[in-house]
Amino acid sequence: MGNVMNCAVYKSEKKSDFYVYLKRVDDEAVDFSCIPDALEKLLGNLEFVMDLELSETRKLAQADVKEVIESLQEDGFYLQTPPKHEVINFIENSKL
Repeated sequence: MGNVMNCAVYKSEKKSDFYVYLKRVDDEAVDFSCIPDALEKLLGNLEFVMDLELSETRKLAQADVKEVIESLQEDGFYLQTPPKHEVINFIENSKL
Protein backbone atom coordinates (compact mmCIF):
# COMPACT_ATOMS: atom_id res chain seq x y z
CA MET A 1 0.00 0.00 0.00
CA GLY A 2 2.47 2.95 -0.45
CA ASN A 3 -0.23 5.46 0.37
CA VAL A 4 0.08 8.04 3.10
CA MET A 5 -2.86 8.68 5.40
CA ASN A 6 -3.22 11.86 7.43
CA CYS A 7 -4.79 11.66 10.84
CA ALA A 8 -5.18 13.68 14.01
CA VAL A 9 -4.45 12.25 17.45
CA TYR A 10 -6.51 13.24 20.49
CA LYS A 11 -6.14 12.22 24.12
CA SER A 12 -8.96 11.48 26.52
CA GLU A 13 -9.31 13.97 29.36
CA LYS A 14 -11.15 11.32 31.41
CA LYS A 15 -8.98 8.22 30.83
CA SER A 16 -5.23 8.71 30.98
CA ASP A 17 -3.19 7.01 28.27
CA PHE A 18 -6.23 6.53 25.99
CA TYR A 19 -5.73 8.13 22.56
CA VAL A 20 -8.06 8.39 19.59
CA TYR A 21 -6.66 8.60 16.06
CA LEU A 22 -9.13 10.22 13.64
CA LYS A 23 -8.81 10.15 9.87
CA ARG A 24 -8.57 13.58 8.27
CA VAL A 25 -11.50 14.09 5.91
CA ASP A 26 -9.53 16.81 4.14
CA ASP A 27 -6.57 18.96 5.15
CA GLU A 28 -8.47 20.50 8.06
CA ALA A 29 -11.52 18.50 9.17
CA VAL A 30 -11.87 15.34 11.21
CA ASP A 31 -15.13 13.46 11.62
CA PHE A 32 -15.95 12.92 15.30
CA SER A 33 -19.32 11.34 14.42
CA CYS A 34 -17.60 8.00 13.70
CA ILE A 35 -16.87 7.53 17.43
CA PRO A 36 -19.61 5.37 19.04
CA ASP A 37 -21.66 7.15 21.72
CA ALA A 38 -20.65 4.69 24.46
CA LEU A 39 -16.96 5.24 23.72
CA GLU A 40 -17.46 9.01 23.60
CA LYS A 41 -19.02 8.91 27.09
CA LEU A 42 -16.20 6.72 28.43
CA LEU A 43 -13.46 9.01 27.08
CA GLY A 44 -15.06 12.36 27.87
CA ASN A 45 -13.65 15.44 26.15
CA LEU A 46 -10.86 14.87 23.65
CA GLU A 47 -7.85 17.17 23.57
CA PHE A 48 -5.85 17.58 20.35
CA VAL A 49 -2.30 16.20 20.63
CA MET A 50 -0.82 16.17 17.11
CA ASP A 51 -1.20 15.47 13.42
CA LEU A 52 0.41 12.34 11.97
CA GLU A 53 1.19 11.07 8.50
CA LEU A 54 0.82 7.32 8.52
CA SER A 55 2.32 4.83 6.09
CA GLU A 56 3.18 1.15 6.46
CA THR A 57 6.84 2.04 7.00
CA ARG A 58 6.19 4.43 9.89
CA LYS A 59 6.87 3.13 13.39
CA LEU A 60 4.48 3.95 16.24
CA ALA A 61 5.50 3.57 19.89
CA GLN A 62 2.30 1.97 21.23
CA ALA A 63 0.45 0.63 18.17
CA ASP A 64 0.88 -1.41 15.00
CA VAL A 65 0.69 1.12 12.17
CA LYS A 66 -1.02 -1.40 9.85
CA GLU A 67 -3.80 -1.94 12.43
CA VAL A 68 -4.19 1.82 12.84
CA ILE A 69 -4.45 2.41 9.08
CA GLU A 70 -6.93 -0.47 8.66
CA SER A 71 -9.11 0.80 11.51
CA LEU A 72 -9.04 4.35 10.14
CA GLN A 73 -10.09 3.10 6.70
CA GLU A 74 -12.86 0.85 8.02
CA ASP A 75 -14.17 2.76 11.05
CA GLY A 76 -12.79 6.30 10.68
CA PHE A 77 -11.01 6.07 14.05
CA TYR A 78 -8.55 3.98 16.06
CA LEU A 79 -8.51 3.72 19.86
CA GLN A 80 -5.09 3.31 21.47
CA THR A 81 -5.30 1.97 25.01
CA PRO A 82 -2.58 1.60 27.63
CA PRO A 83 -0.56 -1.63 27.61
CA LYS A 84 -2.58 -4.53 29.09
CA HIS A 85 -0.60 -4.72 32.32
CA GLU A 86 -1.41 -1.06 33.04
CA VAL A 87 -5.12 -1.69 32.47
CA ILE A 88 -5.02 -4.71 34.81
CA ASN A 89 -3.22 -2.63 37.48
CA PHE A 90 -5.82 0.13 37.07
CA ILE A 91 -8.67 -2.37 37.54
CA GLU A 92 -7.01 -3.98 40.56
CA ASN A 93 -6.30 -0.59 42.18
CA SER A 94 -9.90 0.49 41.55
CA LYS A 95 -11.13 -2.39 43.73
CA LEU A 96 -9.31 -1.11 46.81
